[in-house]
Amino acid sequence: MIVPVTAPRPTRDDYVHWETVTTRWADIDVYGHMNNARYFELMDTVVNNHLLAAIGKDVRDLPAIGVVAEVGCRYFAEVGYPEPVDVGVAVDKVGTSSVVYRVGLFQGEGDEAAADGRFVHVYVDNTDASRRVVPMPEEVRAAVTPLLRR
Repeated sequence: MIVPVTAPRPTRDDYVHWETVTTRWADIDVYGHMNNARYFELMDTVVNNHLLAAIGKDVRDLPAIGVVAEVGCRYFAEVGYPEPVDVGVAVDKVGTSSVVYRVGLFQGEGDEAAADGRFVHVYVDNTDASRRVVPMPEEVRAAVTPLLRR
């Protein structure tokens, strides 16, 4: 699914799972705002933190693992150091072998996202080197289904 450029700026109500992370001095680039690559690191971390907590074990130990097949981000406002960042996660779609996440970054008290990311996991075989696409493990499906936007 491609998000049209005209899609409205997301608000806190658009996300289901929340985590607060801290920014670090090293996250900031020469222009004084968080480097774009750091946004994706935060998205990846918060999605995997949710999976770890919901499943109760390291996702790397499952017979199928989610690999990142696609990422994207719309930037609306700068995120900087040293303020914390609230990261919201929701799921747009749960397929047979994939899940599409929406991840919003918020800094400060405002209701509108500073950034809105798209993060797609495709599940592949973790038992051999083939890395062929396989169905998502049921424990992952159970962990992500409650994050579906209603």
